[in-house]
Amino acid sequence: MIQQIAEFRLDNGIQFIVLERHQAPVVSFVTYADVGGADEPDGKTGVAHFLEHLAFKGTTRIGTQNYEAEQPLLDRLDELSEQIKAAKKAGKEAQATQLQAEFAKIEAEAASLVKQNEYGQIVEQAGGVGLNATTSADATVYFYSFPSNKLELWMSLESERFLEPVFREFYKEQEVILEERRLRTDNSPIGKMIEAFLDKAFQVHPYRRPVIGYDEDIRNLSREDVQQFFDAHYVPSKLTMAVVGDVDSAEVKRLAQIYFGRYQAKPAAPGVTVVEPPQKATREVTLELPSQPWYLEGYHRPSINDPDHVIYDMIGRLLSDGRTSRLYKALVEEKRVALSAAGFSGFPGDKHPNLMLLYALTAPGHTVEEVATVLRSEIERLKTELVAPEELDRVKTQTRAGLLRSLDSNMGMARNLVEYQVKTDDWRNLFNELEQITAVTPADIQRVARSTFTPENRTIGRLLSSQ
Repeated sequence: MIQQIAEFRLDNGIQFIVLERHQAPVVSFVTYADVGGADEPDGKTGVAHFLEHLAFKGTTRIGTQNYEAEQPLLDRLDELSEQIKAAKKAGKEAQATQLQAEFAKIEAEAASLVKQNEYGQIVEQAGGVGLNATTSADATVYFYSFPSNKLELWMSLESERFLEPVFREFYKEQEVILEERRLRTDNSPIGKMIEAFLDKAFQVHPYRRPVIGYDEDIRNLSREDVQQFFDAHYVPSKLTMAVVGDVDSAEVKRLAQIYFGRYQAKPAAPGVTVVEPPQKATREVTLELPSQPWYLEGYHRPSINDPDHVIYDMIGRLLSDGRTSRLYKALVEEKRVALSAAGFSGFPGDKHPNLMLLYALTAPGHTVEEVATVLRSEIERLKTELVAPEELDRVKTQTRAGLLRSLDSNMGMARNLVEYQVKTDDWRNLFNELEQITAVTPADIQRVARSTFTPENRTIGRLLSSQ
């Protein structure tokens, strides 16, 4: 399979990875922007996610009936928004009300020129499926699939999307995102807990901030903020494209040069340079909210590029991956102190040093301290007892099978190829990982567990019921 993968970089810096798979006349496309929540300036959290939403709103040609008429209206809305904020801050409520009336009138006028979801309609009418995007702490990823005879249409649409985007319907989308934050965080006890936990576990690294952004930051973002973030970070050298399916790699290269070659090379904004200092003592955060109690425990671990990365992932799976994991068996099945137990290795991202996060939902009639005691005993077991070879083999088999399953689909393969290319500088590391999984020994597990699971490296979160 590796021999079938072609790669090339355009003169402006955009990189393409192409895998020909001719079993079915379909092709999946992934645009990976090497920019996420961790890259945002302080005070402007949520701008990467906001930009992702607005990237579906079209361009100077897509999504509008008349951009020449629309543009001055969009500019006027920005002016009015700032004036409304200033009037409210000065306590001039009557003036604010008057400005808001004008704002509503201009917004309606601008909306009358918008062709709603035209980008999505073009994709759907041409047989496209799965049009979507995600923003994480590490990256923003745009993806969908087309029939293979629509390769040039994808080239045209996707290159246009990031060549001349128009961030229209900004204020409407601002309300959508604020509502999303209310649902995910402000009205969700565990959402609030995760936000407080990350803020405690990280002292200086931007992984401490929520990807969706803080409420106040989202409210204060302007269309100019989004434009500046786009100009700084959506430069060719930070864009990687994966094309997997029924395509000819030479044709992909020819079309890429025509369509994406239009982008001007620009210097990239610096990436995250802040380094989280080693933790020196246990940190704790406790919230009381109307919720069933939760217990969380996190430990700092290195990034995806660390030689022990696969070992950390294996430890995470041993402890918290599914009903055969140690924490589920001990907490849920045997001691019955929790209703569920799970975890993440590589939270909230893995491009930079991050956390292994373990958590459990406390069972009725039991306390978070009971959960903590059982969870801690399972962690200690990894440090004091070698994992039985048959248990490790089972987890290895599950891990390899999960990775291989994710590569079965064109989309799964495309997303994995770009992620490993960007985060590890070589997509081949995706396949090397299969060999690294096989090589992990019980002694490796114990060595990493002993160095990681220490009191000084621990952050504890307790979500207690206020009912």
